[in-house]
Amino acid sequence: MFRLDGQVAIITGGARGIGKGICEVFCQAGASVQIWDVLDGADTVAEIAASSGTIAYQKVDITSREAVQKAVDEVMEKHGKIDILINNAGVIRDRSIMKMSQEEWDMVVNVNINSLFVTAKAVIPYMKEAGYGRIISASSINAMAGAFGQTNYCASKAAIQGFTRALCKEVGRYGITVNCVAPGFIKSAMTDSMPDEVIAAGIKMIPVGRIGTPVDMGYAYLFLASKEASFVNGITLHSNGGAYPV
Repeated sequence: MFRLDGQVAIITGGARGIGKGICEVFCQAGASVQIWDVLDGADTVAEIAASSGTIAYQKVDITSREAVQKAVDEVMEKHGKIDILINNAGVIRDRSIMKMSQEEWDMVVNVNINSLFVTAKAVIPYMKEAGYGRIISASSINAMAGAFGQTNYCASKAAIQGFTRALCKEVGRYGITVNCVAPGFIKSAMTDSMPDEVIAAGIKMIPVGRIGTPVDMGYAYLFLASKEASFVNGITLHSNGGAYPV
């Protein structure tokens, strides 16, 4: 397994779902993980710390420049560096465009894409000074496939891919790589609430014959965060079991 021994990783939205899976995998790989979330991450920290790794929680609104800079300052004071930034946090506000409110559009765009500007701008100076960094963001299968009632979400997740391709050209010379992961149908609180027949229909579309897990996604992120992936830059890693081959 790829190792992250001695590395400091910030994982936004790490309190649950895919973010929690990333935290688990990164801790097992030896990283010191900082969860940034507006949700309470105490249970996640306790659960993961009981088995492996070093993990801490900070309540951070990633859309706020002041809150993010304060959190970065705290990480730097404690660890003296930031090696990895995982932009995993995101929201959905699903509704057909004729029924969607401006607030619903703005919320998704602000959390899913505007926050990347805020977080990346805050950590890049430290990565640049160190001559090393990994920035990995969460796109989605729906950035390519589209989905009814998700114009806001799909637009934000497609924008993340463009952000990634552009930023990698700016910071690659400093030893910083920028990539993103596009998950497919992944087990979550949302999928757990779906009718069994809907889940079964979704799995039928996946050639590997099962739904993905947060830990599956964690390993996708682990590869891109590793030192061994130093020549992988500006890509979208599609992790969907073959449901949407790219």
